[in-house]
Amino acid sequence: MKTKNNLKAWLYLLPAILFLAFFTVYPLIDIFVYSFEENYQFTKEATGIGFGNYGFVLNDEKFLSAVKNTILLVIITVPLSTLIALLISVGLNAIKPLRKVLETIFFLPYVTNTLAVGMVFMLLFNKDSQENVGLVNSILGLFGINAIDWVGPTSSYIAKLFVLCFYTIWYVMPFKILVLTGAIASVRKIYYQAAAVDGASRFTVFRKITVPQISPMISYLIITGFIGAFKSYSDAVALFGENLDDAGMNTIVGYVYGQLYSNSGGYPSRASAAAIILFFIILAITCINLLVSRKHVYY
Repeated sequence: MKTKNNLKAWLYLLPAILFLAFFTVYPLIDIFVYSFEENYQFTKEATGIGFGNYGFVLNDEKFLSAVKNTILLVIITVPLSTLIALLISVGLNAIKPLRKVLETIFFLPYVTNTLAVGMVFMLLFNKDSQENVGLVNSILGLFGINAIDWVGPTSSYIAKLFVLCFYTIWYVMPFKILVLTGAIASVRKIYYQAAAVDGASRFTVFRKITVPQISPMISYLIITGFIGAFKSYSDAVALFGENLDDAGMNTIVGYVYGQLYSNSGGYPSRASAAAIILFFIILAITCINLLVSRKHVYY
């Protein structure tokens, strides 16, 4: 009987296993093989097998710049977006009559087209001239601050990074708010009742009850946030256009696309090497997060 049940379980899983094998495992193996074929192009055969592609990528200034941009984006946006989403979720659970309406409003950015939102942000941070400025510079002008070129060709790296981080945080927060709001609502009320009897402050309740109880969801959002931020590309394109290298705001995924579809014919082998490096970076960060979560996540 047990053997029949196991066979039936494997039959149920077979479609999903085949799907993963064909669309995930096979492409990953194929990319790994491509990454060792030196100087391979769509129109030319490889000149040899070796680590030349990895050497080229790791010594390419454009790749190193993309790595710096991506790491800064990850370090800034993941903790901030998670913290802000957590505070908003706590507030939403405190105003139950309007919670459903506010949840819907907060979730709207998540279902909005990325490029369309990017164009709106470009208008908000615009500065064509000292007179023709966007809403953000108009607000700064009320406080006597001169208009800043946030996303234009003369803008500084710090200004561009600020806009990219601001946009990314704004875009990823809705999903985190939805998850954390549900997690907080599922915490057993008996814990809060016991804390009220003991006279615990709101901050103590938040730190000792709410956060530990929803820590599995926080850990999940941090891990998926790291993965998503490392794969960021469309956000930067929406703000700075397709030529991210000239803007100095390219990401690792943007570098992969650049190598794959470069004007010189494309180097899928170099793109594959960069993709494999990104894969191992994400794998290492995920493993570290899982190890940390074992000690600090309450199950």
